[in-house]
Amino acid sequence: MRDEGMTNGVGIQASVAEAPDIRSERITLYRLLATLLREPPSHELLEYLCGLEDQAGGAGELGRVLQLLGLAARSSSVAQLDDEFHELFIGLGRGELVPYGSWYLTGYLMEQPLGRLRNDLAALGFSRTDDTHEPEDHVAALLEVMSLLADGQEGMGVQARFFNAHLAGWLSRFFDDLEQARTAVFYRAVARLGALFSRSEEQLLGD
Repeated sequence: MRDEGMTNGVGIQASVAEAPDIRSERITLYRLLATLLREPPSHELLEYLCGLEDQAGGAGELGRVLQLLGLAARSSSVAQLDDEFHELFIGLGRGELVPYGSWYLTGYLMEQPLGRLRNDLAALGFSRTDDTHEPEDHVAALLEVMSLLADGQEGMGVQARFFNAHLAGWLSRFFDDLEQARTAVFYRAVARLGALFSRSEEQLLGD
C-alpha cells in the first residue's frame, strides 16, 4: 500500500496517544485480519494461530475470542483452509461472500464508493502496485490501510475519517455474514474476532 503496496471486549475507549499498548494491539489485529482475509493461511501463520489458545487467556472478551481462534487453528490443516478460503471468497465465478465495500454499500461491484475510496487513498499517498489485481475496496486491502494509518503519524483524526468513510457502514455486517456462512468453519472464529474488533473500532473512531 503506501510505498510497499496496494501497491499490495476489546472496549477500547482511550486515545492511541494515551495508551500505546492499545495502539500496538490495534495495529496487530488489523494486520492479522487483513492477512487472514487476503489469502489462505500459510503453515507458519497457522502455527502462530495455534499458539493463541495457550497465550491469550485472561484478556477478557478479546482473549476468549483469540483462544477460540487458536482452537480452530489446531483443528485445521493448510489444505483444509485453502479449500475453505476459496469456497468462501473465490468459488467458481464468485464465492459465498463478496468481500468488497462497494458490494455491501450498493449491491454492485466497482461502484461510486470505490471511486471515492481511490480519491482518498491518493490523497493519503497510497497507490496500487502493478501486481495488485483486487479492487482497492477489498476488505483485506482496507484493513491493511487502517493498520498503516494506525502505525503511522497521521493521528486519530485521519484514522477516524478513513474508517467512517470506507468501513463503518459495512465491516460489521461483513463479519456477521462470514460467521453465518454455510462453508465457514475456521473462518467462523475469524469472523467472531473481526466482529468484536470492528465494533470496538466503531466506538473508538465513530462520529
